[in-house]
Amino acid sequence: MTRNRTALGVVLIVVVVLATGIYLWRVGGPSGATAATAPADGAAITLVDQRDGGDAVASVDPSATDGPRTPTGLRCQRIYTAAGTTVCLRVAGIGPSFEAAVFVGGTVVKSIPLPGVPSRARVSASGKIVSWTVFVTGDSYSSAGGFSTRTGYFDLRSGEVVESLETYALTVDGTAHTASDVNYWGMTFEADDTAFYATVGTGGRRWLIKGSTASKTAATVRQGPECPSLSPDGKRLAYKKATKWVGRWELAVSDLATGVETVLPGTAGIDDQAAWLDDSTLAYGVPSQQTGVPGVYRVAADGKSEPVLVATAASSPVPAR
Repeated sequence: MTRNRTALGVVLIVVVVLATGIYLWRVGGPSGATAATAPADGAAITLVDQRDGGDAVASVDPSATDGPRTPTGLRCQRIYTAAGTTVCLRVAGIGPSFEAAVFVGGTVVKSIPLPGVPSRARVSASGKIVSWTVFVTGDSYSSAGGFSTRTGYFDLRSGEVVESLETYALTVDGTAHTASDVNYWGMTFEADDTAFYATVGTGGRRWLIKGSTASKTAATVRQGPECPSLSPDGKRLAYKKATKWVGRWELAVSDLATGVETVLPGTAGIDDQAAWLDDSTLAYGVPSQQTGVPGVYRVAADGKSEPVLVATAASSPVPAR
């Protein structure tokens, strides 16, 4: 299973890098070379338009099926917006190299070099903390030709940049964990901008963790959930969970008060950190089994209906809040 996931990850990295290089050649320069503005307030949903292999960010109506797309002027591999703050994981130069560009009110206030290929992006509900996850090759604990994930964040209040959660003190099942093969991915923040959930992988197992940016600590909650996403009301956690098929996941929602988990029908195949459009609806990307190109879907969080297609050839859906 580990071998299959490693091979899949390597293929994804190669595809992203090659596609990005081709796109740069076509447009004549890195994304930072052109003027860009953050998604306009009031847009129902923004996403990355991947038609023709592109990375243009557009706004769409989530109630329509593959409706018109209005360009925002941004170009990103991953994007997220909350409370007027946008984080755009984008191409920064040849190679290609990547950066996390942080926009406030349409102006870049911080650009942070990234050590690998963009994978996940988040902004806390207050707009005060942004985070990112990237694929990285060459870590000493990776298998030959393998990859790891690295997650960091930027606190707009203090200006602190934490390049990797690997510096945090981790407790696994109540015991201090010191193994070097630790990978974090998919942060999501509570309303206090201090507590967060994420995923950690170590020793061939994956755990949901809860951490604190104040104490720089994290502890496992339970095995299995990946890419958590906290609902706007803070009461439920959405995440992807493994199916019986290797390398395939489905979307689930857990009530944090009761622990009751609801698996959402029709979501098998997801490999994304879902985004809450509101307290009752999620949006996510899922690759086509025929082409491998992702499409964006929305689905009710109560598990009582099937997903609805929002946009073909698109990824990284996010509500404009």
